[in-house]
Amino acid sequence: MCGSKKEAARAGPRFPPPAPTTTPNPSWALADGSAPEVIGHLQENYYNLCMEKSQKINSFILHILQEVDEEIEKGSEGITLNIAGNSRLMPEEKVTGEDFWILLRILKKNPYINGLDVRYNFVSDVGAYYAARLLQKQHNLVYLNLMFNDIGPEGGELIAKALHKNTTLKYLRMTGNKIENKGGMFFAAMLQINSSLEKLDLGDCDLGMQSVIALATVLTQNQTIKGINLNRPILYGEQEESTVHLGHMLKENHCLVELHMCKHNIKNCGIKQLCDALYLNRSLRYLDVSCNKITRDGMVCLADVLKSNTTLEVLDLSFNRIENAGAKYLSETLASHNRSLRALSVVSNNIEGEGLVALSESMKTNPTFSNVYIWGNKFDEATCVAYSDLIQMDRLKPDNTDVEPFMVDGHVYLAEVSNGLKKHYYWRPTYEEACTNSPNAGFTLVPVGEHL
Repeated sequence: MCGSKKEAARAGPRFPPPAPTTTPNPSWALADGSAPEVIGHLQENYYNLCMEKSQKINSFILHILQEVDEEIEKGSEGITLNIAGNSRLMPEEKVTGEDFWILLRILKKNPYINGLDVRYNFVSDVGAYYAARLLQKQHNLVYLNLMFNDIGPEGGELIAKALHKNTTLKYLRMTGNKIENKGGMFFAAMLQINSSLEKLDLGDCDLGMQSVIALATVLTQNQTIKGINLNRPILYGEQEESTVHLGHMLKENHCLVELHMCKHNIKNCGIKQLCDALYLNRSLRYLDVSCNKITRDGMVCLADVLKSNTTLEVLDLSFNRIENAGAKYLSETLASHNRSLRALSVVSNNIEGEGLVALSESMKTNPTFSNVYIWGNKFDEATCVAYSDLIQMDRLKPDNTDVEPFMVDGHVYLAEVSNGLKKHYYWRPTYEEACTNSPNAGFTLVPVGEHL
């Protein structure tokens, strides 16, 4: 008996999961024991369904649905239902898999909503089952954000298989759900069939080498994916196989615009593989190779390819170790040859004054080079003066860099400003007015869809 219980626990959730059943004492009241005031179509449907199925009313969902009903009454269309679990404006109740079952019932035929954001909740594999059902039944959904929802390989499989026949979803974020190698393989298989998805985020999903290679292989043929995030796979070995295969993909693929390869353990040999591909690629505009092990020698290859590449516009080299020599290789190319790169991030690259000043000098002769991010390096007075001058001359806009000059006792210093290429990738400010373009310049300069 004990053995069978342990086996059942290891087997994971069963699909389809049981729907909530009627009980004698429904818990539909709010936290204070009162019944909520119900207005509007979506809010009313949600309230009635919760009462009918004896499902506890989630006051956070009820509040958001009220706001959506008001938007619909104003005539708004193309609404994104934002039930993010990391909002601090009100004490939210996390959305669970059972809550998602109710959402499926009220959203599956709603023509006004084309986006659903349930990031940072407890959707789990149970909710993934209902998310897959939603993808099969809701033919207006364009955007689905499920990031960090404790979805595992089984839930990933269900969502990937639901996309075999879905023809409307364009942007899917699975960020932070540990679908692992197994789930990644199902997404690779899906990309062989699906012809509508344009942006897929599988960052921090614990993908294995096998699934990364499978995704790279599929992307040599897929003609619709414009942006893909493969950040932080679980890779073993030092041979950089994933980089080799992704480099080969870039030689063959002429549709991909945005590629994220953060934490791929890329070294100088790996960046050379990517540079060889960039000589042939004419579509990639945003390349993210941050948080790797690229040094000055890798910059020799990259600086050389930038002399002839005319499509790359945003380059993220943050948290590598290119040092002064690497910065000078890049600055020489940007000053004399390249006129397509618009934004460069070299945050935390162990660059000292000489290299940072060289980059500032390249901005004076290159009118296209508009955004530079340098925080986390070693600033001397010459660096502080150089970037202060660029800002005062209006050559470098304050919104286009992550430093701001200030003066103490006649000396110029630089302070950090919360600007960058993707500051709001994992989180968003509490107040919408703080959501400007400057913290997310990479996605502003190279927009692939309406969402990060």
